[in-house]
Amino acid sequence: MKHFLRVVSQFLVFLYCKCLWRGLKFVVRKLTGRCELQRICYNNKQGARRTHKIESSLRYSKNESLQSALSVHPDKVEKTIDDIMALKRINPDTNPQLGISLQACLLQIVGYRSLVAEVEKLRREPYDCENNEHEDMLLKLWKELCPDTPLTGRISKQWCEIGFQGSDPKTDFRGMGLLGLHNLLYFAEHDKATALQMLSDSLQPKHNEINKPDWEQKNIDKAIGYSFAIVGINITDLAYSLLVSGALKTHLYNVAPELPSLMHFQQTFCYLMQEFHAFWVEEDPSDIMEFNRVRSKFHRRVLKQLKNPDMALCPHFTASDLTLVNL
Repeated sequence: MKHFLRVVSQFLVFLYCKCLWRGLKFVVRKLTGRCELQRICYNNKQGARRTHKIESSLRYSKNESLQSALSVHPDKVEKTIDDIMALKRINPDTNPQLGISLQACLLQIVGYRSLVAEVEKLRREPYDCENNEHEDMLLKLWKELCPDTPLTGRISKQWCEIGFQGSDPKTDFRGMGLLGLHNLLYFAEHDKATALQMLSDSLQPKHNEINKPDWEQKNIDKAIGYSFAIVGINITDLAYSLLVSGALKTHLYNVAPELPSLMHFQQTFCYLMQEFHAFWVEEDPSDIMEFNRVRSKFHRRVLKQLKNPDMALCPHFTASDLTLVNL
């Protein structure tokens, strides 16, 4: 019986999508004198609400030219909009705002695809200790986080002080490749005060019974409970999963006026780092073994936030960087 009802419901959905919905759109166009793209642009404010609907309309259009608009190169967006206007028989002179709105939406859509490809490329590129650019970035990360402490050597136990697992950080980048390093360095450079505060907090004794000699020896086993760099790489993985699943579209469509860029993704990472730190302290786990539980709970909370089409994960940056985020 359940199987029969499932088949019937699927058939009704198929019938609605293929026949009734298209018939309804035809009737509405005749009544309003506007096509679906016009109604979306005129009835929804700029941001995720509008762009999501434009994306859905193009994807499920029966016209292949409209479907292909979702995969054009950013340089071809302007011409694609002209083609859409011609196909829909919309006069650009009497509808000047429509072309502008469609172009902004399409730039966000194709820009998101380009961003996914760019992030994926960084994730797949392994850390290479023979590459001077990679080495320079790693050493710069140390200087940003420990400006007053010289590094005694490229291979050193000192790396554990900023949260790496061993003497050579390259082994910790295996999961996220260069993406993890790029994100950590961006955080340390663009929100340095917060990064240094989080690093300091992660090393602070969790309980008052730890005496001063123990603290001065930096007994990591008795610290607040996480390793800064390792958590940064793990939060990079979380941000990456949000991006490739499409969940991050809500945020990026709301903060990027046109093309979402790597900078927007890195700012999102910084926000997630700050929020996870606060969430970790709030959860007050007994030790690092609870990390996966806390991370999963935090992930679910972010996903719930992103279900709100007006949601924008607005990171806290210095005044010079706030102008880069469309609040």
